[in-house]
Amino acid sequence: MAAVTGCPHNRRVTDMPAAAPAETQPLAGFRVGITAARKADEQMVLLERRGASVVWAPALSIEPNHVDDASLRAATDEVLSEKVDMLLVTTGIGMKAWLDRAEEWGLLDRLTEHLGRAEILARGPKSVGALRRRGLRELWAPQSESFDDVLEHLRGRDLTGRRIVVQEHGQSLSMVAHALRRQGASVVTVTVYRVESAADPEPMFHLIDQIVDREVDAVTFTAAPAIAALMQAAGSTGRRDEVVSAFQADVIAACVGPVTAAAFEMWGVPTIYPDRSRLAAMVRQLETELPSRRAGLAVGLAGGHQLLLHGDDILLDGVEVRLSPAPAAVLQALVANPGNVVPRQALLAALPSGTAGSEHAVEMAVARLRSALGTRAVQTVVKRGYRLAVAPTGA
Repeated sequence: MAAVTGCPHNRRVTDMPAAAPAETQPLAGFRVGITAARKADEQMVLLERRGASVVWAPALSIEPNHVDDASLRAATDEVLSEKVDMLLVTTGIGMKAWLDRAEEWGLLDRLTEHLGRAEILARGPKSVGALRRRGLRELWAPQSESFDDVLEHLRGRDLTGRRIVVQEHGQSLSMVAHALRRQGASVVTVTVYRVESAADPEPMFHLIDQIVDREVDAVTFTAAPAIAALMQAAGSTGRRDEVVSAFQADVIAACVGPVTAAAFEMWGVPTIYPDRSRLAAMVRQLETELPSRRAGLAVGLAGGHQLLLHGDDILLDGVEVRLSPAPAAVLQALVANPGNVVPRQALLAALPSGTAGSEHAVEMAVARLRSALGTRAVQTVVKRGYRLAVAPTGA
């Protein structure tokens, strides 16, 4: 395994193959922050082979998934006490840990038989894999690997009297339980593990300073709890708003998949993530995204218009467009998600501090943006939000 040297804030991997020629290093000159604790070396190798320099700041413990045997055994006994109508599986690692513990307690056969009679919904392929290894079969799983889509699958169903078991991941799903109870269900949550923060917070504080000062071009996230840990650390130093502003304007928040990216929605932070939730795919996406950002972001709008953003400069069909801070912030959020709906709350969060905190402020900013770019440049999606009207692919 490659040896690791250097300070924890800017760790380098040595004993690697010779550097590739510059023309094959698309990330040369870029600095990327890594928040992962597990598989951090793998990320470093992938990024450094492409020419990037790396800042390592683990957000979580190397062994973050602490299992409380006593509470998990009590939850298991509760699950076994009555018939289970539905099982919602959120993570492969959590389901595997639960079934492994049941085997240690001599309860595996009883638990799998009990759960096997239920309707099982799994979040994604890792959850499915953990189930099938123990002889359990899911009835349905979303292609998106998003737990929100599992919940969407259940919305509108009459769950009155149904006993639902929710296997939690590292963060509480109490709001999910409340939502299911409002549909009439009886809900049992099984907390398999809790995520623990990194023992040494200093590398994270150092990364926060670099984000705010725009000394990193992108930061990668492979787990939603890592985002929560970063935002909590930023809040403790009074720099949370500055971190959000940096991500909204200059620093790319690169996530391994939609589940991780969803943790940024409440902060109004735009994210990028690959179609397949894989580490290598995330790095390959950065190969394209970072150089294009440095060159200036070009977006083809419906109607044949070309929009170019380069730093604070905005050009529409080659003509400079001047925007006040609020519509400029809305444009940045829409451009970060071209063609996709951006919720009003996310746009509200993106507005500069001091802007009136209501959806009316978003509406006014959108109106000014349409005035500058054309009335058809921004589309309203009823009850959801707004999206940039981009040209069809190939147009």
